[in-house]
Amino acid sequence: MEVMAVRGGFPFGVDGLRMDYYMMNCPFADQIVKNTVNRALQDDPTLAAALVRMHFHDCFIEAGGPFYEIPKGRKDGRRSKIEDTINLPFPTFNTTELINAFGQRGFTAQEMVALSGAHTLGVARCSSFKGRLSGSDPLLESEFAKTLSKTCSAGDNAQQAFDATPNTFDNFYFNALIRKNGLLFSDQTLYSTPRTRAIVNGYAMNQAMFFLDFQSAMVKMGRLNVKEGSNGEVRANCRKIN
Repeated sequence: MEVMAVRGGFPFGVDGLRMDYYMMNCPFADQIVKNTVNRALQDDPTLAAALVRMHFHDCFIEAGGPFYEIPKGRKDGRRSKIEDTINLPFPTFNTTELINAFGQRGFTAQEMVALSGAHTLGVARCSSFKGRLSGSDPLLESEFAKTLSKTCSAGDNAQQAFDATPNTFDNFYFNALIRKNGLLFSDQTLYSTPRTRAIVNGYAMNQAMFFLDFQSAMVKMGRLNVKEGSNGEVRANCRKIN
């Protein structure tokens, strides 16, 4: 992933997060993490989508493209329950439901569309979109529907890329929506809805604008549900609470 740094914002935060959080106790933390992640991505580029999704899940339910600095110091929550995922937007959501879900957490419609652009990375299982293949979805382009049907012939766990470049962070996702090639219903509805269609068109034409808005929205998301004091912990084992 190409590195694009964003600096200057949020040097100190009322929520306990800071850009220089590790300056005194672990001054090389940022570089260590960056090098480790870059090596892992070289070995398996599909990890990029997983990392973005992990960040989204952690912030949203409390638990080559832009590389940006974020305020540091987030602690791990003391709760990790599968039922909490009910708070995540579903792939069957329409634009109004998406705007409401994100709006409850302080995001604008434009920020919601920018964050949805994370689907430029990765894949989805057939179980997430097979409901669109009954022939009654007018938002699905016919040739793309044939491609999806072929994918799903291998079963619910078969995977389909969100766009033509699943390992590259770019604006191809938005161009796919214009062609009615959005994989999930919640993707394609962004273009079919007048309120967000102009935003999709803007990002499809201007990748730099998408990157800038995505960076800003992700930094904002990183400030959701921050655990302070005894409400959070630094896990000794990332797979379980201490």
